Amino acid sequence: MTHAPISLNIALLPADDPLRRTLHNEVHARPQARIRMPAMVVYVAVLNEGVSREAECEHLRKLPGQQGLALEALQAHFMRLRLDGYTLKWERHSEFTRYSVVLPLPDSVLAGASDAELLQLLELPPDWLRDIPGRTLAAVQLLLVHGDLQQPEAAMAQAQAWFGEAPVVASLMGVAGHSWAVTDFVLRPSGFERMVVIAPQGTTQTRAGRVSQRLLELETYRLMALRGLPVAKELGPMLLKAEAELADITTQLESKAAGDQGLLDTLVSLSARVERATATHVYRFSATRAYEALVAQRIEQLHERTIPGTQPIGEFMQRRLSPAMATVAATAQRLASLSERVARASALLRTRVDIATEQQNQQLLAKLTRGQEIQLHMQTTVEGLSIAAISYYVISLLLYGAKALKATGVPVNPELAVGVLIPLVLWGVWTATQRIHHSVVKLTQEK
Repeated sequence: MTHAPISLNIALLPADDPLRRTLHNEVHARPQARIRMPAMVVYVAVLNEGVSREAECEHLRKLPGQQGLALEALQAHFMRLRLDGYTLKWERHSEFTRYSVVLPLPDSVLAGASDAELLQLLELPPDWLRDIPGRTLAAVQLLLVHGDLQQPEAAMAQAQAWFGEAPVVASLMGVAGHSWAVTDFVLRPSGFERMVVIAPQGTTQTRAGRVSQRLLELETYRLMALRGLPVAKELGPMLLKAEAELADITTQLESKAAGDQGLLDTLVSLSARVERATATHVYRFSATRAYEALVAQRIEQLHERTIPGTQPIGEFMQRRLSPAMATVAATAQRLASLSERVARASALLRTRVDIATEQQNQQLLAKLTRGQEIQLHMQTTVEGLSIAAISYYVISLLLYGAKALKATGVPVNPELAVGVLIPLVLWGVWTATQRIHHSVVKLTQEK
């Protein structure tokens, strides 16, 4: 049984999610670099806060033959330009943008060449590097040269020649020990720091590109992680003062020495300062944790081993980076703890105000109850007087009636007859008053 071929014009799947292709192509967003050794990578990373893609595109158009570069080419966050004699790679990240210029390293360039001699190899327009939009975060001259790793002393002498007398740190990278990475983490007068990779003949372009990318990312992420340290140091005095204020407020809450309104004003001001600091710096602290994790990941990916007589790059970096990261983490925790303590103090003050309000309400209720009791007593007194007054008027009417009967000839003693009726009148008026009172109370309860 044969099946009819499926036409590609017919949809075989449900409609794509709007983000499907973007998410799928993210794996290809930054393809692995390929570098033919010997080579030099001139790397500059700049903070791009306030720098638009349009400005970066306009700067890239100043390169030879790139006057027609379209802005759409920069929408993928990555672009590689192949120019005459070198390759330039542009990458935009959330906080920084990286520019990497890769060019062959001529045999005429001797070990230990100065920054000026190396930068003269760049066939870039005048001041192109200086005019890159943004503020410099990292600048590295990465040299990838061939060397014999089977002769460690000769390889170290070859690497040391690029750094003069400065002490260096170095690592044997890879499980099989495929290359050396050497640096001194020193900023030179040119603003660049220098790294040297020594690898044997036959090293593949892919491996060279992968090693260079990891080293450059490691240095960039290290510097980005350290951006949280000045923030932590700046917050130190503010946190110390805020903690002292909070302790004073707590003491006053315990002793009830200050009025609630004064404490509330002080606590609101303190809470506002703490929340403002949290809102301002929480992103920086979170970013520091993320970059620290990336540094640890890149160090692990180096699979570095110790070269006798030198300290490995990862160990050197972790020892210098760990105290700073601990300071940042402690400050972030301190700020979060202070915010929680301010919230608890606010809850305590709120409870204290609620208790005081409840006491005032109870006192007011007691006064209202006492007033109602007095009013009821007065009402009872008034009711008694009312019964007497009504009875008086009824008896007066009966007396007039008896006198009228006597005047008509009826044999009756008005005073005696009315006097006999006084108890009956009083009872009748009292009974009528009680009925009216009970009717009003019942009507009130029903409402």
